[in-house]
Amino acid sequence: MRDVAVIRERYLRDAVPVRLGGLAASLARVESLSEHPGHKEVVASLLEECRYFIEWTGAEADLETQVELMEVQRQLARWHYAWNEIWDDPVRRSSVAAEAGRWSRRILGFSGLVPPESSAGHPPEAAPRGDRPLRTI
Repeated sequence: MRDVAVIRERYLRDAVPVRLGGLAASLARVESLSEHPGHKEVVASLLEECRYFIEWTGAEADLETQVELMEVQRQLARWHYAWNEIWDDPVRRSSVAAEAGRWSRRILGFSGLVPPESSAGHPPEAAPRGDRPLRTI
């Protein structure tokens, strides 16, 4: 990450649900960028960003969310210590991508920024924002 102090100051201006949404978005980017072996440094940077986001948000989140964030933080630490080996192994890299995607969807749910899934198990339709199509999570 570039200037951590500046990023922290900006990040802490947002309410906890928005911060959790930002964390979920970063984890979703980890999921999608992990598909390409050339994105190693970008993904490593996103994982570092996620560690900071959790650190800066955890104390203000409700207890259930704090427990989940601690689990994510532990997983991020495990990935960090074996990052070169993980990235060089397509199967392990794919596993990281899938796990990051699961955490992303779970944290987004905790944020309250999107309605919960319907009883049929289908995610709600997202309303388009701007000219970018949204990916249903």
